[in-house]
Amino acid sequence: MANTKNYKGVIGVLTGGGDVPGLNPAIRAVTFRAIREGYKVVGIRKGWEGMITIDRSKKPNEQEDAIELTDLMVNRLGRTGGTFLHSSRTRPDKVRLDRVPDIYKNVYTQDVNDMTSEVMANIDFLGLDYLIPIGGDDTLSYGVHLHNKGVPVIAIPKTMDNDVPGTDYCIGFGTCISRTIELAHELRTSAGSHERFLVIEVFGRYAGFSALLPAMAGAADRCVIPEYKFDIEHLAELMVRDRAMNPSKYSVLLVSEGAMFKDGAMIYQGEEADAYGHKKLGGIGDLVSEQLRNHSAKFNNGRKVDVINQRLGYMVRSGAPDALDSIVPMAFGNLALDLILKGNTGRLVSLRNGRYDNVPIDVVTSYKKKVDIEKFYDAERYRPRYEHFSDKPQLIMTSDF
Repeated sequence: MANTKNYKGVIGVLTGGGDVPGLNPAIRAVTFRAIREGYKVVGIRKGWEGMITIDRSKKPNEQEDAIELTDLMVNRLGRTGGTFLHSSRTRPDKVRLDRVPDIYKNVYTQDVNDMTSEVMANIDFLGLDYLIPIGGDDTLSYGVHLHNKGVPVIAIPKTMDNDVPGTDYCIGFGTCISRTIELAHELRTSAGSHERFLVIEVFGRYAGFSALLPAMAGAADRCVIPEYKFDIEHLAELMVRDRAMNPSKYSVLLVSEGAMFKDGAMIYQGEEADAYGHKKLGGIGDLVSEQLRNHSAKFNNGRKVDVINQRLGYMVRSGAPDALDSIVPMAFGNLALDLILKGNTGRLVSLRNGRYDNVPIDVVTSYKKKVDIEKFYDAERYRPRYEHFSDKPQLIMTSDF
């Protein structure tokens, strides 16, 4: 990397957690504005993992996981989906022994290791004056940890679930709901041809925005979300009724991956948890489909209704960003630079009630952002409430202020 003496400062940028459309446009915005303002930008590869793999026995410009970003580099990549800096779910203060980099194997020997001291040393080694992590509440929670240790951090929120506190909108959410609506409508052709239930599992561990917004937009007749446990027999009754009223004899259900049966718990693919304590979700759509078919006979004159079951998964998070996830990341990146120019750190850039803003970064760890059931979800009908939209933000139910 080039000598830093000719720069106002050095900004590090990284992306952590799951990939979403809009990450590359955010990196592009940060880099363009920073270079124009006289700063150097260093891209940290593989999220927080990249901050513990720096080999200080080599020169800064010899590092595989720290690269100087240029206008030409980010301009081309800024039009693509995913993150060209790559990502991980590493949390440096909770690194499992098998994930400790080889250069530190003799130093960190516990089952779980706190490598924050290496992160701090690597920030100094790379000459980073500011750090911009782009991620969800997990990735940004470690940003809060560094902020509390005196690191100048400015956070940019991204997540398919739209569940980062302090902002109405997170990068990736627009493309997620747009694709969910589009794919649900495409799948209707098969459901209608065979007169079946269509059950679609979507993202949403603790928050049901990614199911509720598409349902509100007409992508489904019903939706079940993590914030309210559902009764499968009542759901089957509603689905059979919807199917009977539809001239094409089918009905559609969106299921958040974190939704739970009444008296049940979240459904996991396995028992192994990541560095943030989360087990991999998946399978609730399969169970709901099976039980809907079994319960449907009770409300359909003794005949079971067959089910088309589809998990959208990576189909809504891969590929190019939509218009919203091209515009908002541009604004967020420039907001981050505005804060740096003002010397104002420890902030989360945000969208609140339709206006760009920023809030203290520790809001990320202060509470969980979830759907307000009383305001936005009809718990008896398992669908959104279509009322009281006046003075709500553009996406209706995403504000928690």
